[in-house]
Amino acid sequence: MRAVVQRVSEASVEIGGEVVGRVGCGLLILLGIKIGDRVADARWLAEKVVGLRIFADEHGKMNRDVTEAKGDVLVVSQFTLYGDCRKGRRPSFIDSAPPETAIPLYEAFIDAIRALGIPTATGKFGADMQVNLVNDGPVTLIVDSKNG
Repeated sequence: MRAVVQRVSEASVEIGGEVVGRVGCGLLILLGIKIGDRVADARWLAEKVVGLRIFADEHGKMNRDVTEAKGDVLVVSQFTLYGDCRKGRRPSFIDSAPPETAIPLYEAFIDAIRALGIPTATGKFGADMQVNLVNDGPVTLIVDSKNG
């Protein structure tokens, strides 16, 4: 499982011109799920990203996690995170988990973040979405699960 984590001052996701998820200060997480990922990966990754100390403390140092920063999380599924671009010009997505496997893991990831007490908004799995964000910093990290 792979997450692209962006510290944002605001972010939203639209489907067909309608905003379906919006956060202010917090994290935008683009989530990719690959063949072989498990619920344990979703839980581990959720705890990891929520615990990242990437928000400024009173001294301006990145020393607070999203909870301490009183931030929210927006989770957007993105199967292209496992696109393989090594050969040719068209990415291969054979490592991306199929929807019947990926949807329950996507939901497990969201549930794990919410269980940690973080207000969480989402996109819609498999939908054509437009993601808008103001990357704060900019701060962008790529985090792979242990199975990653």
